Amino acid sequence: MTDLGDLSWRFVDERAHDGPTNMALDEVTAETVADGGLATVRLYRWEPSTLSLGYNQDPATIDWDYCEREGITVTRRPTGGGAIYHDADGDISYSIVVPGDAVPGDLLACYELLCEPILDAFEGMGVDAAFASDERPAVYQPACYLRALHPAHDVVGPDGRKISGNAQYRQRDAVVQHGSLTFETTPARHCACFTGEPEPDAFADRVGGIEEYVDRSRSAAVATLRDTLREWVETTLGGTVTETSWPTEISSRARERVSEKFGTESWTRERTDPTA
Repeated sequence: MTDLGDLSWRFVDERAHDGPTNMALDEVTAETVADGGLATVRLYRWEPSTLSLGYNQDPATIDWDYCEREGITVTRRPTGGGAIYHDADGDISYSIVVPGDAVPGDLLACYELLCEPILDAFEGMGVDAAFASDERPAVYQPACYLRALHPAHDVVGPDGRKISGNAQYRQRDAVVQHGSLTFETTPARHCACFTGEPEPDAFADRVGGIEEYVDRSRSAAVATLRDTLREWVETTLGGTVTETSWPTEISSRARERVSEKFGTESWTRERTDPTA
């Protein structure tokens, strides 16, 4: 088994991309990691604001006309769960991509390991956050943040409201974990993306944002997450960061993957992978 501390790492600071590009970067990075490339941590934002569908999402649950009118990009994740509205300002996202043999094969143990720096980052922001311990039933199944809370990957704030969701998938010999930290909630806009019209009040009762718990700017929250993730790689794991930007090869392949897959109607609406 490979030790995470023996790996060379790439650390990419927050950059803004559209939804299909963010998904393509995860997938191409996983392919390079599986082939012996650098383990990777990156921070990113979604610009324009994006609705990411869970892998098995029924397209009939989405209000496509609303998303088009509001300039909200729609993409599909390779991970499961419901759809998530990623606001360009209200959402802070990250990905960790590592060799599959460097992390536990048990899903819960793997989540616990890779979510460690996320929980540490919340502590650094002054937010008392932890994995969900109390079960709360689903409010609206198509929306990821309104599903039943899951203690493996749902992180809640001090009042029990969800503040971060995390998901994993394995691709070849690599593991991708990506997740969102909510800085500011947008209940009405989030709920309007769905045809079932979930209630914004129900969303506000279930989901909290960092800015509701502490007096901290988005840039300060991002800086804390950045510093914590890098410290986790270099100090906690004992790894070495050798790159801090995307090499041309990955950027180029990600653009190709957008045009071939993640930016296509067949993938987004029908879950058909044109590259398979």
